[in-house]
Amino acid sequence: MNIKDQLGRVITLPNTPKRIISLVPSQTELLYDLGLSDNIVGQTLFCVHPHAAFKASVKIGGTKKLNIEKIVSLKPDVIIANKEENEKEQIEELERHFPVWISDVNTFEDAVDMIESVGLITGTEAKAANIITSVIEARNAFLKKAYPKQRVVYLIWNEPLIAVGKATFIDTMLSEAGYENAVTESRYPEISIETIQNLNPDLVFLSSEPFPFKEIHKEEINRPFNQNKAVLVDGEMFSWYGSRLIQAYDYFSKIRKPEMNYE
Repeated sequence: MNIKDQLGRVITLPNTPKRIISLVPSQTELLYDLGLSDNIVGQTLFCVHPHAAFKASVKIGGTKKLNIEKIVSLKPDVIIANKEENEKEQIEELERHFPVWISDVNTFEDAVDMIESVGLITGTEAKAANIITSVIEARNAFLKKAYPKQRVVYLIWNEPLIAVGKATFIDTMLSEAGYENAVTESRYPEISIETIQNLNPDLVFLSSEPFPFKEIHKEEINRPFNQNKAVLVDGEMFSWYGSRLIQAYDYFSKIRKPEMNYE
């Protein structure tokens, strides 16, 4: 089977993979939801969902600090990776030994294409199609309700503060949830409290990942403002682009204030 990855490279697989290693948390969760728990022979320390499977799984390092020797010893038939989350040099090393399918997800359409492609790779096309249908149904149900736009600064790191900019999947999901990203720079720019003040967003989202913002950080961010703008949010709902999308739209409906909802 020859299949293109999301970088446009053709990956050749002699047979449907029986031994799979996933290097990306959201894609690992997708593989489990596709019913492939018996085929996953390795995953990263950050592939925490589903929790029960995570505890029993073979860990192959972090997304950016992979244990190459361990991966080689597991002899996977295919490795599922991601352009942004994994390091290019490590992926190139793994490609010397195994087929590596790489996703590149920045839009909702990219996420749907990724789910469909992983289903094709693993021989679970029907289950992948069902997941896509569930995602689209959840999305459509959410989008039936109109919300006024709120401008948001979305923070993913502390000391230094790093925000989410344009050309990212999180930016896409902010838009999906009815928010406008107040940061106009691309990717993940460093940002100061003063810049946030000048942007004057309606809200400042403090993500649960990769930096785990807590109440103490919320208080620190709110201090320069005359009102409570900082909000702790579940980063998985904005950044995981696999089957977690089914839950994301329900989460968005819960964090939008009911009094702001109009039909």
